[in-house]
Amino acid sequence: MKYKLIHKTIYKYPSLVTGYQSLLCLEPKTMLGQECESFQLDIDPAPAEIVQRTDFYGNSTHYFSLHRPHTELSVTATSLVQREAIADVKMNPAITCKEAKDLLAHDRSLRIKMLEYMLASPMVRWDEEIVSFAKDCFEDHRPLYDCVKTFCQKIFVVFDFTPQFSTVNTPIKEVLAAKKGVCQDFSHLAIACIRGLGFPVRYISGYLETLPAPGSAKLQGSDASHAWISVYIPQYGWCDFDPTNNLVPGSRHIITAWGRDYSDVPPMKGIIFSSGQQKLKVEVDVIPLS
Repeated sequence: MKYKLIHKTIYKYPSLVTGYQSLLCLEPKTMLGQECESFQLDIDPAPAEIVQRTDFYGNSTHYFSLHRPHTELSVTATSLVQREAIADVKMNPAITCKEAKDLLAHDRSLRIKMLEYMLASPMVRWDEEIVSFAKDCFEDHRPLYDCVKTFCQKIFVVFDFTPQFSTVNTPIKEVLAAKKGVCQDFSHLAIACIRGLGFPVRYISGYLETLPAPGSAKLQGSDASHAWISVYIPQYGWCDFDPTNNLVPGSRHIITAWGRDYSDVPPMKGIIFSSGQQKLKVEVDVIPLS
């Protein structure tokens, strides 16, 4: 599939902003199974310069600053992405949870390589209660891949998708207690549980093409950023799982970036010099072209 992605962010300020600095993480990755054929940023007011760089995790980021007074900022990222169909793993990696733990414990180079995805991070921490939520899904003799799938299915069944419930700063414990949240919450919970059990897992930021109800037209701006997880299976590699939708990501999932948690890969973060409460509007379109 080929997709046109349009991600538009609009900030409106109650008073003049006299200075602004921002870091964007909006350019989809080019990697096995996915190619970003083009990427364009349109920013109003226009900055004098946009600086592109690759961050520590291999994600493409763009930095800009504004030094003229303004009361509204618009950032539109437009991408063309070719995504190959990825079928579910038919011959699941057979390595068991115990075998994976033993490899991570005794292969020093592997452990060093994976350590940042095994430790607590700014938005992912855990305790006994959080880890206990996942323990019944992970048995030493079962394949790790199957256990993760079972655990993601548990999240899908137990939790309700409730957009109004949480914010980017809602603690995992609060999400677990309420049994509701959004894709970011479910991904952070899954990461906390899986790391707490001793396995490497990273946060994936991107997009998911949403399909309208049969007979209905797709509404402009009806899509949204999406989040899921990727677990490292020793002797196999990184395997993606989408706990929000209880599926293995395929051609409808478009990857923008990955990191330890959301704090490593927010689409847009910045510092403003102003006062008052800003208003934010985000519109996302994932448009299939073929």
